[in-house]
Amino acid sequence: MTFDLYADLAALQVCPKSGPLPCGLVSGFVDGCTAFSAWDGKGKNDARNCYTKHAKSADLRLEDALALDPEPQPLLPGWLAIKITFTLTGPWYSKDDRPFHVLDNPLRKDRVFGVPFMAAASWKGLLRWAMRMTMGLIGPEPVKDERKRREAELAVLHLFGNEKGERDLFQRGALAFYPTWFSKIGFEVINPHSRKTRAGTQPIPYEVVPAGTKGTLKLLYSPLPEAEGHAQLDRPAAISQLLDAVWDLLTVYGFSAKRTAGWGAATITKVKVIGRAGEKEGSLEEVKAALPTLLTSGGTP
Repeated sequence: MTFDLYADLAALQVCPKSGPLPCGLVSGFVDGCTAFSAWDGKGKNDARNCYTKHAKSADLRLEDALALDPEPQPLLPGWLAIKITFTLTGPWYSKDDRPFHVLDNPLRKDRVFGVPFMAAASWKGLLRWAMRMTMGLIGPEPVKDERKRREAELAVLHLFGNEKGERDLFQRGALAFYPTWFSKIGFEVINPHSRKTRAGTQPIPYEVVPAGTKGTLKLLYSPLPEAEGHAQLDRPAAISQLLDAVWDLLTVYGFSAKRTAGWGAATITKVKVIGRAGEKEGSLEEVKAALPTLLTSGGTP
């Protein structure tokens, strides 16, 4: 079926933007550019220029009527919805998994609407790593106090669950993660330099989400009362440490590929936590101070 698709697209012999293909950065247009680029050497450059120009001006959004970007809902006592709004200070990049693309380093996008996004599973992995770094479980200065180390491990287990193969019985974490959607696309070039000549060798273009783009990290804290260690855990302290890890990940480490080049860093503009019977919006410290009240409002879990 894949062969038939590209054979039909190649038979069009027309620029994808002016041909009978879907608009936006969805599969029809992208696959059409890929087929267009295979005609000859000139066709490849023309197809890339066509895609680049169209991607910069595309209207990247999800259909509101389909409710594909839902708000986390704290339905039970002790649940919290966490929303952190940020603005990128550097480009963000995650490579697409399409088997064929007109670009060598395409940005990861939704297959139906062509909207760039950060997957929920990626958030979970990075935040777990950042929290372990923040709490001193890994990194250059690990915690040596055994009691503090056990408390930190319990907090990570409670929020994220255990990893595969870590234990015989699997335990689900208390956090549910949501994807983050972006509305803009730009292009960056990395130019590796030769160690001998100290001159650029082969510029490598990347399709990215540009600096200045806004995004929102959404989390739902929905603990299971019967989970191991739930009764002994200081839940406000655990969530407070989670917020510290979010701050470090976004503002210090970055959450993109090419983080060592400064990609994926952001400035946090708003922190909001919603409980079943109240909410708090403000600075990180103000929200952390309100956590005990928000966790107990509306009843006990």
